[in-house]
Amino acid sequence: MGLLTGKTALVTGATRGIGRAVALKFAAEGADVAFTYRSQHEAAQSLVAELEGMGVRAKAYTSDAASFEDAHKVVEDVKTTFGHIDILVNNAGITKDGLMMRMDEAQWDAVIDTNLKSAFNFIHACTPIMARQRCGSIINMSSVVGVSGNAGQCNYSASKAGLIGLSKSIAKEMGSRGIRSNCIAPGFIATDMTSALPEDVRKDWEKQIPLRRGGTPDDVANVALFLASDLAAYVTGQVINCCGGMNC
Repeated sequence: MGLLTGKTALVTGATRGIGRAVALKFAAEGADVAFTYRSQHEAAQSLVAELEGMGVRAKAYTSDAASFEDAHKVVEDVKTTFGHIDILVNNAGITKDGLMMRMDEAQWDAVIDTNLKSAFNFIHACTPIMARQRCGSIINMSSVVGVSGNAGQCNYSASKAGLIGLSKSIAKEMGSRGIRSNCIAPGFIATDMTSALPEDVRKDWEKQIPLRRGGTPDDVANVALFLASDLAAYVTGQVINCCGGMNC
């Protein structure tokens, strides 16, 4: 359909799972794609080749998303290489679960820095470019636990709830410049992160989902495509739950 033809997207944390699915979905709709990764070099090069094979330009950047300096360097290079940045997807994220009483400061800081501060870093770097273009779509990957909370994930839930507040605030700050900012709140999605859970835990999760299945990265990528495209030209400041009804 070419919904993103002529656009350039920057996706953080794109070598696997949801980020990879988003990058591929965007390329399939005509977008050039720049993406970041931290250590999976072979996976990054494989993704570049796959994206280029779809007829778009692609470039991978090794980056610590939690680093303000790294984020700005990446964004500067993307702007120089591709000429513009139309879509930013803040997807980089980690978990370090544990009950509050047993959680140490390092667990808290690592999750907040990677999941929340990274989004600030890239938004801070991208908004001046988008403001000069007078258009842009920022998509922050939150979570259902950022909406409802979850025992044993206070750090992760706080980081994902923070993304919602950040996204809504950016929508109000930058709307007059043509910049939209929205969140996706995925539920139980089948990724490397969730596959590490014991099978009985995964089954329990599925029983709580009205659609009776876990989601796929493509399910989330489809929502990201909508928000990135002009189909969502009048949608900003929203949180779209992609959770099979978990949060209904």
